[in-house]
Amino acid sequence: MKVLIVDDQRLMREGLAALIGLEPEMEIVGTAIDGRDAYAKALEWKPDVVLMDIRMPGMDGIEGSELILKHIPETKILIMTTFDDAELIIRVLETGIHGYLLKDMPSEAIVSAIQTIYNGGTVLQSDITAMLLNEFKKISESNLDKTNPLSTKETVALAALTEREKEILALLGQGLNNKEMASILVITEGTVKNHVSNLIAKLGLRDRTQAALFAVRHQALI
Repeated sequence: MKVLIVDDQRLMREGLAALIGLEPEMEIVGTAIDGRDAYAKALEWKPDVVLMDIRMPGMDGIEGSELILKHIPETKILIMTTFDDAELIIRVLETGIHGYLLKDMPSEAIVSAIQTIYNGGTVLQSDITAMLLNEFKKISESNLDKTNPLSTKETVALAALTEREKEILALLGQGLNNKEMASILVITEGTVKNHVSNLIAKLGLRDRTQAALFAVRHQALI
């Protein structure tokens, strides 16, 4: 697995490189200092996974990620940052980025996140989702519905969900993983996985991260 590290801080680049270098199945193909540099090096090295900071001088991580995803769609992108602004997180997720992780996570969690998105999964920390929910709770339900209305297609798709699928969609919006949802609903993890796949397909979403974002934005309607 080829990994590209993008951060404007040298210490962070070197620290992540040292951490990932301990993993035998991971190879650091290079580092970059901003979004434009990341895009240029991604074109050259074709990394499997890009660890991308957001706040950088010049082109930021979101713009760089958009370029990479447009021109090298097979590359997976994991945002890593200390920044936890709700609106920025929504912007990140809407670009199609595969995960969002805060830099203060334990090293094993960072490695696990890289492996998860490389294998086709997504990563969204539960505390980040909780923060999004808290932001939306500050808005009245009427205002939330006006600012985040469902399209006709989304309304039909949401109505097609079973009650169990709606339960699981709501739990996704709380950032819970399959094991946690299975424990709460007293069903197997395999059953949860099937329900997640079904509701994602019915809603026409890309993955469980987008499903979690959908749940957060439209929690009053679920």
